[in-house]
Amino acid sequence: MGILFPSDAWIKALMEEVNRSPGYAEAAKNWEGDFYFVVEPEGPLTKPVVLYMDLWHGQCREAFEVTDESVKNPAYRMSAPYSVWKQVIQGKLDPIQALVTGRIKLKGNMVNIMRNVRAAKELVLCCTRVPTDFIA
Repeated sequence: MGILFPSDAWIKALMEEVNRSPGYAEAAKNWEGDFYFVVEPEGPLTKPVVLYMDLWHGQCREAFEVTDESVKNPAYRMSAPYSVWKQVIQGKLDPIQALVTGRIKLKGNMVNIMRNVRAAKELVLCCTRVPTDFIA
């Protein structure tokens, strides 16, 4: 049995995976920045879900499902339909390619993201290790 995506439990499980990943710790040792990951409604997902992660020097300091977007003012906001996030989490879609092609929309410093491609790839590897159930 996996953890339902998108949910508070799922993003917290990802935080645990990130914090025990030596690959992510090394790749993101110089990264500073927090995110809103917006899962746009599509198919079985009927309302948007916003997940927050505070990523800092190879660790995740905080992660939760956002119920009030005014609580944080993250450096980055990435949004995409549910099916795109599902493909990323399953390791079927490279998030950098999705950003470049517009499948994932970004508000924030794209140059900084492109300088840290390895960290992004390690974060996705962490996603693939979280046992995940998707909405049917």
